[in-house]
Amino acid sequence: MTEPTPDSPIYDPAATDQLSTVQFADGGEVLLDAQGIGVRASWGHIYGPVDLRVRRGGLTVLVGAGGRGRTALLLTLAGRMKPTSGTLDSFGRINDARNLFANSALGFIEEVDGIEQTIRVHDVLTEQLRWTAPWYKIVGQSTQDDLERMCRPVFGPLTLPSLDAYVEELPELTAALFRIAMANIRRPELLVVGGVDKLSGDRSSRILLDRLIALGREQTVITADINGVQPQPGITDVIDVPNLTDDEFIRLQREDQIQ
Repeated sequence: MTEPTPDSPIYDPAATDQLSTVQFADGGEVLLDAQGIGVRASWGHIYGPVDLRVRRGGLTVLVGAGGRGRTALLLTLAGRMKPTSGTLDSFGRINDARNLFANSALGFIEEVDGIEQTIRVHDVLTEQLRWTAPWYKIVGQSTQDDLERMCRPVFGPLTLPSLDAYVEELPELTAALFRIAMANIRRPELLVVGGVDKLSGDRSSRILLDRLIALGREQTVITADINGVQPQPGITDVIDVPNLTDDEFIRLQREDQIQ
């Protein structure tokens, strides 16, 4: 369970020393300011152009069709993918993907944090403990205390998985929260989470949204949803994002549902 690093193909930052400070008209500080960003691969267009601003703190929900375009946008906003066009100001720096990478966590995106299914929860915990420990420190098998410390901030009052449970046997919501917890061990200022609409049940999606709102009390959290969410305390902004790969198809689907 590893994510792209500065040496991986998906990561190609072009850092600059320019600084930027952006404010909303109402005084809210902007953490991410994307102007005309997009990604084009050798085989064609992935997403863009996209303009959006993410304010510091709380939960920001991006409204857009699921698929590779939306996934690539989330990767870009976490510094794991470099836009091939446009500019992205983050943490006061312009086009500095390396700095954005260092200040963010990315979870519940299969292309990045998919967990091997045939292993137990305690094996994943142990791997993460060893990954984050100093090179000289010997780390034994994870314990119940490790599970509590690493997962409770994400799970809140919800039941934690058993140490001996196989990942493939975890309920869908539990598995999603566990993946987010593993991604968020460092608890950086920015947490980017795959769409809440990836869960099959509406109730599970609402619970996941509630947990992201809770995390937004201490971090800036970004997620996505195909239909959007109702504004409520803890949700900073709900932003429609056009020019994602599947927009045309999702519009047709919505029209069919209305008729």
